[in-house]
Amino acid sequence: MPNKPITTGPDRRGYYGPYGGMYVPETLMAPLLELTDQYGQARRDPAFRRALNGYLRDFVGRPTPLYFAERMTRELGCAGVYLKREDLCHTGAHKINNSLGQALLAQRMGKHRVIAETGAGQHGVATATVAAMFGMECVIYMGAVDMERQALNVFRMRSLGAQVVPVTAGQQTLKEAISEAMRDWVTNVRTTHYILGSALGAHPYPRIVRDFQSVIGREARRQIKRQAGRLPTALVACVGGGSNSIGLFYPFIRDAQVQMIGVEAGGRGIRKGQHAARFAGGKVGILQGTKTFLLQDRHGQIELTHSVSAGLDYAAIGPEHSWLRDLGRVEYAHVTDREAVEAFDALGRWEGILPALETAHAFAWCVQQADRWQRDDVLVLNCSGRGDKDVQQVAAWKQEHTR
Repeated sequence: MPNKPITTGPDRRGYYGPYGGMYVPETLMAPLLELTDQYGQARRDPAFRRALNGYLRDFVGRPTPLYFAERMTRELGCAGVYLKREDLCHTGAHKINNSLGQALLAQRMGKHRVIAETGAGQHGVATATVAAMFGMECVIYMGAVDMERQALNVFRMRSLGAQVVPVTAGQQTLKEAISEAMRDWVTNVRTTHYILGSALGAHPYPRIVRDFQSVIGREARRQIKRQAGRLPTALVACVGGGSNSIGLFYPFIRDAQVQMIGVEAGGRGIRKGQHAARFAGGKVGILQGTKTFLLQDRHGQIELTHSVSAGLDYAAIGPEHSWLRDLGRVEYAHVTDREAVEAFDALGRWEGILPALETAHAFAWCVQQADRWQRDDVLVLNCSGRGDKDVQQVAAWKQEHTR
């Protein structure tokens, strides 16, 4: 049996060390407190857990494989590399683990309408999928810029019966989509549950998302011990808001010998408005319900962000990640757009796997850091999603940068 993870938070007020909390309008306090109470009951309810585990097995396709990337290992000439294949989940990414859990929670609370935000579109597709399965009304908010660069996922959401609402305010990306979803929730809270897609926002969302995504790390822990006969030397995952990474990391937190590396979006370089690496260029502030590291100017105004990957293009990071960074338990790095696109190509050629551009950031870091490892080391990389959604974006990037 896996070790029980230590508790990094949250405390009763929703804080991970100094980060987290519930920084929301008064109108949202009652639904957040209701959600906290309902989730606390659900997570202790054997019937809820049985239903969730059944759907994860029979609908999502869990457990996902832990695949030994033999050729990648040989090409890098370093540690043995294993890929946790979340790209093989139904809908093509880890996002459905959380969307499914929250849809079951919405049913438990008697809510017949669900809303969500989405950047790269995978959380929107996952939410539309479970809403269709459970017969719920579904509305997805998506920045107009993201809708253009993720047109395939917009088509998928609409085909599943969801209404996709373009958000044209501000930078027209994920931050604005979250703001619009929160406005909807305030207005329709009696009938509506907001399925937040990443491990951020006001308490209890960071905990809920972490818990539903921790299935990734629990499976990986059992699988690597069986396949390699030991715990891994290191875990590597991309970090936007932070759901796939915290899902992989959390069940290993007590294992001090296991290194953990989260990879942010370095964009065009660490210059104002050109990246989304919160730990490289950010500071502590409050955004969309939580206190955490974020990109802001000296007046506290949120800075513009950039990443070739829509799912990493966000100004803040989940509060538990900020606390894990302060504790020194997780190392955070960043890679550029160019490095991510090169890694996208490399994994396709080496393993026959086209990763999501988000995932490609984690692979790029491993390529850069190959000399860091010994041949008897073992790395587990979270392949958080597949790259179908990104092929047009990669093609456009190559056309622009090879003129």
